[in-house]
Parts: sequence; structure tokens; C-alpha cells
Amino acid sequence: MEDSKLESVDYYRVTGFKVFEAESEQPVPPSLENYRQRGPRRLAAKTYETACTSCMWGCRMAVEIIVDQWKPWIRKYRTETFCYGPKSCKNYRPGPNRRVTGRNKMVYIEEDWVDEMLTEHRGEDE
Repeated sequence: MEDSKLESVDYYRVTGFKVFEAESEQPVPPSLENYRQRGPRRLAAKTYETACTSCMWGCRMAVEIIVDQWKPWIRKYRTETFCYGPKSCKNYRPGPNRRVTGRNKMVYIEEDWVDEMLTEHRGEDE
């Protein structure tokens, strides 16, 4: 016997919900493992907003930052934009070098070589 007080469905009602058939021309996004293997490059937020929101390779995601490695429970969160697409993409624009303030107000700056290292195994068009 179900307890109606514990049922949460009433709190999550959806109105105006429409189901569209998938267009056969749209590519199926690869698996999460494929994204991990490809490696990301930082993407300018403005470029993401104007050219990459409809691309399966562009994304904005939450990033967790451990501020102090000796106190790993101290964390910050922010959103960042990334591109997993081909290096030859005409829309790609790198964002500014990312900065992370850490222990004792030291600042780590993620330089360009980080993107190069994460994607060095890929060719220009993959």
C-alpha cells in the first residue's frame, strides 16, 4: 500500500511537453568515453554562445576546483566552456588562460600547453 504523502509526482508536473521525432540528418553524439579520449580544449565563452551551442563537440560544464591539496574538502565550483571537436574547426577560438586561486592566494594559470598536451594524440581533422 502506497503512502500518498510520500509520493512526489504532484510536485513535478509538466505542462506543454512535446515529443519531436529525431531528425535522421543529425549525428548521434559519441559516448562519454570517446569525449574523454579526445581531450578538451578551452573554448571562449562568447564563441560557445554564438557558434557552438548546437555543435555536439562544444559544451559548458561545471568544474570542481580543489583549492588546497592538503585540505581537499575545500572546493570551489564554476562553469567553463570546452571544445572536443576537430582542431581544424573554423569556429574554434580559445578562451583566455584560466586562472585558479589556491592555497595562500597563490594563482595557477592554465597555459596553452595544457590544451596541446590533452589533444596531441589527435590529428587536425579528428
